[in-house]
Amino acid sequence: MSYLRYVRIVGTMHVSPKSREEVVKTILTERPHAVAVELDRARFLAMSESRRLSLEESLRFGRRGLVNYVLAKLEERLGEEFGMKPGEEMKAAVQAAQTLGVPLYLIDEDITVVLSKILAAPVREKLLMALETLSVFLPVKSGQFSDPMEEYRVMMMQFRRRYPYLYHVLVEERNEIMARNLMAIVENLKERGIRKPRVVAVVGLGHKPGIEHLLDHQTVE
Repeated sequence: MSYLRYVRIVGTMHVSPKSREEVVKTILTERPHAVAVELDRARFLAMSESRRLSLEESLRFGRRGLVNYVLAKLEERLGEEFGMKPGEEMKAAVQAAQTLGVPLYLIDEDITVVLSKILAAPVREKLLMALETLSVFLPVKSGQFSDPMEEYRVMMMQFRRRYPYLYHVLVEERNEIMARNLMAIVENLKERGIRKPRVVAVVGLGHKPGIEHLLDHQTVE
């Protein structure tokens, strides 16, 4: 029996209002024993404070701070396109877990490790990202798809083709980390005497297929 039996993955587009609604509905309907979110401690605290560093403040942290600042700005632009600030669906998941009184788990890789990997990207990918800037993340003309989720899937496929290294470290490696953390959560719940634990995990849409595949290929008693 695979771990996927115990874990419900909600794949969201971080800047879609529909994703926020789906997250709340799923958690309150499933009434899981635990909720997991695609965050690490640093990003969870930053989200809770609802404050982003300015460019000047980010530069104090060197290249890592600058990369983090650029990624945050790109997310903000996406939020303007789809009518929701980045992270709203994660906030909704946290609030839903609090409403049910169930544990909340942060399952993503440490952001400082992620940023280190980004800085180690091949020169070709760094230059290409600098040249394409926002067009990398919005490669599809607005209105081409009626479904924002479909537009997001196309965006991910194009990102994988243009940035194989970055796709590997930002998507595939994090899929493995989050899948391992979810399996550990299931095991922990079982050790606490819950025979059929239910876990709802809220992750970005691009992570959903990979995490589900990993969970489905690992057996649990």
